[in-house]
Amino acid sequence: MFSIGNIEIKRDELFVIAGPCVIETEEILFKTAEKLKEITQSLKIPLIFKSSYDKANRSSIKSYRGPGIRKGLEILKKVKEEFDLPILSDAHSVEEIKIVKDVLDVIQIPAFLCRQTDMILQAGKTGKPINVKKGQFLAPWDVKNIIEKIESTGNKKIIITERGTSFGYNNLIVDFRSFPIIRSMGVPVVFDATHSVQLPGGAGTCSSGQREFIPYLSRAAVACGVDGLFFEVHPEPDRALCDGPNMLPLRDFNELLKTLIEIHNTVKKF
Repeated sequence: MFSIGNIEIKRDELFVIAGPCVIETEEILFKTAEKLKEITQSLKIPLIFKSSYDKANRSSIKSYRGPGIRKGLEILKKVKEEFDLPILSDAHSVEEIKIVKDVLDVIQIPAFLCRQTDMILQAGKTGKPINVKKGQFLAPWDVKNIIEKIESTGNKKIIITERGTSFGYNNLIVDFRSFPIIRSMGVPVVFDATHSVQLPGGAGTCSSGQREFIPYLSRAAVACGVDGLFFEVHPEPDRALCDGPNMLPLRDFNELLKTLIEIHNTVKKF
């Protein structure tokens, strides 16, 4: 369908977006990138490395946000060059998009900003692949409007990521009908397996999560025919500075991905 750095996004060929929620230290980021590349290369599945330079949407003023755009992009650029991986991170304003386009291979639009027209248009105008997180407040069919906004700039390198829908207080639920609905719009659909088990604001001053359900939901999503999977992973999630309760331990990534590839290879025969 289109290229991202040195990988190809193709219909019916699974790819992975993975990395720590936020940049904590160069050591953690490099350790994670090295292991993720080793695993995905051995399994012959394309990898896009993800980490945030700034988590602008935090529950509390005291929450860790990251090193900021300048320092964060410097670190992400090092990862890109060291491991020869395409890099994804999220931008939060028109001004940020103008800066990140020179480093990132994929510009991500956060879920709560997915209807911000000026941001969507600015991202589209870069010509870069755009990954839009579907808002927790959107119906699957409403995504068509976002796609049309980006396509109006002449950019058709669009990915839509499902990350669950608000279901009462501090809870998300995944409507698996959304995958074929959005996919029918002609764009790759990714399942965010880790944010979908998040409990937004569930710990009062920060979000909580139920990482034990990641394997179940990701297996179901692959069976539904998604094009890609999104995982936030960390060497020690219980010590992570952001989103630890819903992050996948790095040690579990290999076995889970093996299972998901087996399911994908079975499903695409039908």
